[in-house]
Amino acid sequence: MAKGPDAFRTISEAAEELDVPQHVLRFWETKFSFIRPMKRAGGRRFYRPADIAVLRGVRRLLHDEGYTIKGVQKLQREQGLKRLVAAGQGEGLAAPPLPSDPRPDHGLGSPEGLLTALRDLQTAKQRLDELLGK
Repeated sequence: MAKGPDAFRTISEAAEELDVPQHVLRFWETKFSFIRPMKRAGGRRFYRPADIAVLRGVRRLLHDEGYTIKGVQKLQREQGLKRLVAAGQGEGLAAPPLPSDPRPDHGLGSPEGLLTALRDLQTAKQRLDELLGK
């Protein structure tokens, strides 16, 4: 018999629902302070439906969207847990807003900036090729 949507999940049930190994959930607890399942006597973890919603967002961002752990931490700090839950529900991430006063003479937005970046990349490739003996 399946549990209802409001029931607490054990770590094995949460891992199965999220399609990640149990050790990944334990690891995420060490990296994300906002992941705090209830713990009963003996240290057994129980995940609330809200915990599962946040974990679903973390999983999507890390596994599907290519975010790093630091990237997810920053997103949570800047936009909150609601943003992680929204990501878990399939809502795409908005592109960062464009500056209202773009400055073509600064950064990669200018032709000079792009040429500088290209030269830097070519230099880095040349160094890597030398190191790899190509």
